[in-house]
Amino acid sequence: MVPLINRVIPIIFDDYIDIEFGTGALKVTPAHDINDYNLGIKHNLEVIDTLNDDGTLSEKAQLYIGEDRFAVRKKIAVDLEEKGHLVKIEEIKNKVGYSERTDAVIEPKLSMQWFLKMDELAKPALENVMNDNIKLIPEKFKNTYKHWMENVHDWCISRQLWWGHRIPAWYDEKGNVVVAKTEAEAIELFKSKFNLQHSTFNITQDEDVLDTWFSSWLWPISVFDGFKNPDGADINYYYPTNDLVTAPEILFFWVARMIMAGYEYKNEKPFTNVYLTGIVRDKQGRKMSKSLGNSPDPLDLIEKYSADGVRTGMLFCSPAGNDLPFDEKLCEQGRNFTNKIWNALRLVKGWNVNESDGESESESANKEVFIWFENKLELLKENLEKSYSSYRLSEALIDLYKFIWDDFCSWYLEFVKPPFGEKIDAVSYQKTVLYFEELMKLLHPFMPFISEEIYHHLHKSESEVKVKAQILLLQLIQQLELMI
Repeated sequence: MVPLINRVIPIIFDDYIDIEFGTGALKVTPAHDINDYNLGIKHNLEVIDTLNDDGTLSEKAQLYIGEDRFAVRKKIAVDLEEKGHLVKIEEIKNKVGYSERTDAVIEPKLSMQWFLKMDELAKPALENVMNDNIKLIPEKFKNTYKHWMENVHDWCISRQLWWGHRIPAWYDEKGNVVVAKTEAEAIELFKSKFNLQHSTFNITQDEDVLDTWFSSWLWPISVFDGFKNPDGADINYYYPTNDLVTAPEILFFWVARMIMAGYEYKNEKPFTNVYLTGIVRDKQGRKMSKSLGNSPDPLDLIEKYSADGVRTGMLFCSPAGNDLPFDEKLCEQGRNFTNKIWNALRLVKGWNVNESDGESESESANKEVFIWFENKLELLKENLEKSYSSYRLSEALIDLYKFIWDDFCSWYLEFVKPPFGEKIDAVSYQKTVLYFEELMKLLHPFMPFISEEIYHHLHKSESEVKVKAQILLLQLIQQLELMI
């Protein structure tokens, strides 16, 4: 018997209960807890929603109707004690959910929602990932994906948000509902479906909006206007795309659902490869977040280490699918790398070239060096191609880093640089510029800014550089004069 209102309730037995916790007995409230709701379905329990939308008690509560739930929790303890029902009061630390936006206590409550049936949609999406028609990189995420898709639940697609794609459902005053694109279409559906022939219809559209992911799962098709123009040039050319790069925490929320939508609406996969990046974590292993305040300001890092330095530092420690243990020293290493490359450019551009020696490549004193370096360069390209094809981006960067720092800067440039005060032969200089240019092309995906700058400097003469510097200096002087 429920105290105070004397309602008879059944006693049920279920292995969900943890008999080691508390008394081993659990009060089940199917309307106000998701686990209790599932137990209620399993045991066919009555669902009694005792709360109004504003957090006050509803008429179904029978007592304290219209009073705030927090106030009632204090009152009911007093009333239970007066009636002789209170055995003891015990302090228990409980896990209470709070809204991250309003910091209000979250109170679970039943409400009417729209759902999408998922069992049939999930089948082709599961099959085509398991058979590698769509590849997850790294493969370890296939097990997670398989578990989710084999245990998929119907998808609640309605949200109580201020804005979004409005749910196209229309209701009349009796609560009848139809789904239509426009209000005019909804009226025609009401007439035919419910045999209504009113001259006027007072209908309202559902106030809920669609789940953000329900809008996002259409992205691979809608970005090419594939719904409005299914035979358009863009959708026919670009769909399916090759690669999707995203985070593993949205593997189900977004990736799996895009795959479902692809097979449902286009009967084709939306992409071939899914590259799953890691999560950036601090030295303590915590996920970087604004709420924890453990994330450095990227603009401050760029100011200190340069954009290329920060970018490279992050890529040094980013193997596919594994978390990134961020350390500012990696950005420092990236900055030092940019300094090394820039100093190599200064060295090369500082050489005086002997344009009159007339030597051919076969006659050059450095011909053995050219052969050695070109063989090493070709081997580097092969390794980079293997790393790219297997999505090992950090390994590709490290190979390139070692090659530029060691083979090019420490060995090749030392081999070919002329003795102090002497000129370098034209063949060696041209070869050096050619190799430098080739390395900047290989480095460009990782360090786009310095590689672009150096690439242009390699093709400028000293006179051009001096003229440009003089122009910039004159412009600066003019600006200062205007300020004065």
